[in-house]
Amino acid sequence: MDQNRKNHHVVHPKKLIKPAQGSIQRFNNNLALKITNAVGSMWSAYLFALLSLCSLPAIIVLINPSARQDFPAFIINASVITLIAWISQNFLQLVLLPIIMVGQNVMQTKQDAKTEADHETLTYLANLQEEQMTILKKNAEAVEAIQKKIKL
Repeated sequence: MDQNRKNHHVVHPKKLIKPAQGSIQRFNNNLALKITNAVGSMWSAYLFALLSLCSLPAIIVLINPSARQDFPAFIINASVITLIAWISQNFLQLVLLPIIMVGQNVMQTKQDAKTEADHETLTYLANLQEEQMTILKKNAEAVEAIQKKIKL
């Protein structure tokens, strides 16, 4: 195979990933990945569901005031409802979503590098197969020529 050809070797995806510039960026990327993986789990979904259910008694009491005696007073307290609303609306949406986006960008960068490495490998293999087919065709022509000379 021609060594001057563009795809003469297979490239590992790690060689295609640009390393993080400094220790702070590496730390931020690693933290974002860990948080993204943690928040993307079913355990986080269960935790967020429980958090959202904490304000359900207060809504039930608003709809049906006679249900007030069914729940402890601290659960339907306005300060607890405000805290839950702050956690779910402000903290989770304003802080957690950008972190998750950074984590997804880091994951996408790794996936893009793997895709590029796969593309280069497949191109290399296609070029190799093309050369092999050319060699086989020449061999078949040579064998055919030899067979013709033998028959004469």
